[in-house]
Amino acid sequence: MQNALTGKRVLITQATEFMGPVLCEVFAEQGAEVVASAADLSQPGAARRVVEEAGPIDVLVANLAIRAPTTAAVEVSEAEWRAVFAALVDPLPHLVGAAAPAMIQRRAGKILVMGSASALRGMKRASTYSAARGAQLAYAQAVGVELAPHKVQVNAIAQNFVDNPTYFPPEVQANPRFQERLAREVPLGRLVGAREDAQFAAYLCSSAADCFVGQVFPVCGGWVAR
Repeated sequence: MQNALTGKRVLITQATEFMGPVLCEVFAEQGAEVVASAADLSQPGAARRVVEEAGPIDVLVANLAIRAPTTAAVEVSEAEWRAVFAALVDPLPHLVGAAAPAMIQRRAGKILVMGSASALRGMKRASTYSAARGAQLAYAQAVGVELAPHKVQVNAIAQNFVDNPTYFPPEVQANPRFQERLAREVPLGRLVGAREDAQFAAYLCSSAADCFVGQVFPVCGGWVAR
């Protein structure tokens, strides 16, 4: 895949976290003009403001992340629940609400949610995080089928065991217990490369992927199949 995004303006949120840095790198390599935002979208009005300040865009990549709490389900506090949903879920309707009208008007556009496969497989002590990631995927599916008649494609990547600094920093990867878990749970036998994931994201945001609407694509080395 070469120059798949030439001439496209792409807004990538939380560009310094999660998959942000490698997405910016790969999308630029594919010819996109990347608008990289590092704004905290959990603050009221921030998501809509980021889209408005970006100006006209062809693609929105909703890259949203937060350090996942590991609280037992019966001990989850109201504050934890709200903080996680404020970071991962609440920005989505505001991002889409600000970006989609122009895409609908010109009958062209792509929106990609960088989500998590934790929504597709049960994980202990991850109820808050998994619930929020599940809401992201459900939202992408619903909005995807709603905007499809307008020639706007909305999809989501549900990832886990992908090399990124937010969830798998070097100290985690070097831990023997993590290496054992990787060998035990991930059929691929390694982390998915950051660029592998970002290149797939670039494909989904290109005209070659116009046929996909409301789809959730697991990228997790076989940790979950769907």
